Amino acid sequence: MVITAKIILVLLMFYMVFNLAQALIAMLRNDPTKPPMTRYLGRRVGASALAIAIIVILLLSGVLEPNPRPY
Repeated sequence: MVITAKIILVLLMFYMVFNLAQALIAMLRNDPTKPPMTRYLGRRVGASALAIAIIVILLLSGVLEPNPRPY
């Protein structure tokens, strides 16, 4: 379960980086016939929210354990 969750989170991170690159390309081209830059940035924000939700669910269910205090 933990390995699967980590793989999903890593894939979400790659998806976020990919959408950030797509937004950069859309910003530089500024082509009105293509989708706007905000579409890709919105997908990136959605993927970030999904990643945070997955981490919180895994922490609350006890699948992931946070690091102990450093002191």
